[in-house]
Amino acid sequence: MSGRSIRPMRADDCETVITLLGESDPWKTLGYSREDWKRIFCPIPHGRECFVAEAEGRIAGIAIVRQKFLLGDYLELLGVAAWARNQGAGKQLIRHVESLVFARTKNLFACVSDFNKGAREFYRKQGYHEIGPMPNFLIPGSAEILLRKTAGPAREQSR
Repeated sequence: MSGRSIRPMRADDCETVITLLGESDPWKTLGYSREDWKRIFCPIPHGRECFVAEAEGRIAGIAIVRQKFLLGDYLELLGVAAWARNQGAGKQLIRHVESLVFARTKNLFACVSDFNKGAREFYRKQGYHEIGPMPNFLIPGSAEILLRKTAGPAREQSR
């Protein structure tokens, strides 16, 4: 995929991002509707860092980061358009997020649905470790798994 870039999300990206997420799993399986996405993205989430990946002039992915979560930051959402999967957009987005996060803190957390095997493998390949499941967190019979990638302990050892 040529012509890729990462940039802050703009208000005029909202409809494209809503469509991207509405057409893909795990969001469909988790029951997110277009109205849910509109509540989240219109306006752009306040107090979050929101980025889009562009490829060939189209939005290929979205990442939202919440700062100051469990002695680190939290990747609230990472979504890649179906047409852009397995072409590097997700990896480029997460590397961008990590470069910002690890410049200010030692930990980055995320969650992934237990049934989302492709995403679990993606995060594993990026160096994330599964911390543990949160059963019945979003939908009955499914768990969200807390993930962590670290650059080291949050505090230096005292002597």
